[in-house]
Amino acid sequence: MSTPQAGILLPLPPLARYLAFSLAPDSDVGAGLAALQGVVDGERTVAGIGLPPLTALGKKVAGLKPFPPLSGPGVELPSTPFALWLWLRGDDRGELLHRARRIEQALAPVFQLEESWDAFKHDGGRDISGYEDGTENPVEEAAVAAAIAADGSSFVAVQRWIHDFARFEAMQPEERDDCIGRRRSDNEELDDAPESAHVKRTAQESFSPEAFVLRRSLPWSEGKNAGLMFVAFGHSLDAFQAQMRRMVGLEDGIVDALFRFTRPLSGAYFWCPPMQDGKLALAPFSL
Repeated sequence: MSTPQAGILLPLPPLARYLAFSLAPDSDVGAGLAALQGVVDGERTVAGIGLPPLTALGKKVAGLKPFPPLSGPGVELPSTPFALWLWLRGDDRGELLHRARRIEQALAPVFQLEESWDAFKHDGGRDISGYEDGTENPVEEAAVAAAIAADGSSFVAVQRWIHDFARFEAMQPEERDDCIGRRRSDNEELDDAPESAHVKRTAQESFSPEAFVLRRSLPWSEGKNAGLMFVAFGHSLDAFQAQMRRMVGLEDGIVDALFRFTRPLSGAYFWCPPMQDGKLALAPFSL
């Protein structure tokens, strides 16, 4: 029996490392995927597979598609596809480093590491801006319904957002709250929030059909830069895509006020296989 990768539904870890890989030309994709099965347990290490390995083998996963570059008035969502994405979950930065090194070595030369980002849980689950993240996340059975397909697989949308702290800190507290649609002090939703407020742009029940996703985002930082690694799991990619289209103003011309102090640097879609007998079930690849 297939089951979801457990890390998708577990609470956020204190620390994480995200790895993004490209596919080496003319490589033995089957051997690379077999190696992947040996390093992914679905709980401490969650895996998402992009289109390149499927394309290389002439295979398909229904529902997996390229991340669409979207743009609206003054805003853009870039598309930065990868062959493989791994979410390493843990509580010790050194252990995450060494686990990442072992995984990189095991997957070479088929999968080549292109990006590595460290992330962390902040102030009980807040974005580095201080606002609580994922307040409207579905829970328990609703979380499973939103994130997991009937066969135990999932899809994930991944974006790395960078915050402009100088612009954010120049705003008055009330202006910041209006951007989010909630008070930072107590996380209460504002009754009189403007239509551009993030909570109004992404209210999951306001879409038709409803656009529920399971957010598993964490802040990241490197040097002077920091932001949010946005990670959203869904039983399909439709809900996430509907939210992004509304955020950039493609639905009604209103751009999400979030873009006033943050913007995405990347965007990619991946298919997260289910687990079977303790390893990734890669039926589309005949593995």
